[in-house]
Amino acid sequence: MRWVKWIFYALLALTVFLFFDYNLPSHSVVRIVATNTQRMDLGSNRFFFSPPASGTSGTNKSGSGRDIKFIQAIRPNGQPIVFRNEDTGWGWPPYFKFDSFDLETEASNYISPQDKPKWVMVTYYGWRSQFLTIFPNAVALCVVADPKATVFPWVTVIVLGGLLMILLFLRRVWVRFRRRRIAPVLEEVSDVLEEADSRARGFWRRMGGG
Repeated sequence: MRWVKWIFYALLALTVFLFFDYNLPSHSVVRIVATNTQRMDLGSNRFFFSPPASGTSGTNKSGSGRDIKFIQAIRPNGQPIVFRNEDTGWGWPPYFKFDSFDLETEASNYISPQDKPKWVMVTYYGWRSQFLTIFPNAVALCVVADPKATVFPWVTVIVLGGLLMILLFLRRVWVRFRRRRIAPVLEEVSDVLEEADSRARGFWRRMGGG
């Protein structure tokens, strides 16, 4: 049954990776070409959008649709990318974003044509999937001079580093607990079993069974 254990560990590792990959901030240099607000009917993909209370609310007759702001952009390689622009409020993930309207104005100011591009570094979280109709959420914009500009992922390093320290601390606590509390009990149980086995063997020898 060892393969079951390894499958469980692999699924657990994949789940943790996807969780952090979605929620931690990413950066992408783009040329903004348009901003707009669109009414969307949210179904099974609503998990990937902010709650109505923290974004632009308002529902249609079905109760599942609302207005969502978007930022349309082009990457340096010519590939399109669309960001949603929703407040996260006090919810998850904890970006505490309340300025989606200001960000929309800022993005509109950064719109540039192809022959005179203005490159913008977009900080965002989430994924883009055409199949699931989900979009990464832009949380900050910054003009850069070079389309190849990069940003050191300080937040990712701090979060993962802090998580690693917590895990190492918990492992140390568990090792100490096992050594002080569990190991003596297991040794005592082992001694009792050995004594019982010795008595059983002696009993069978006296009974002529061995």
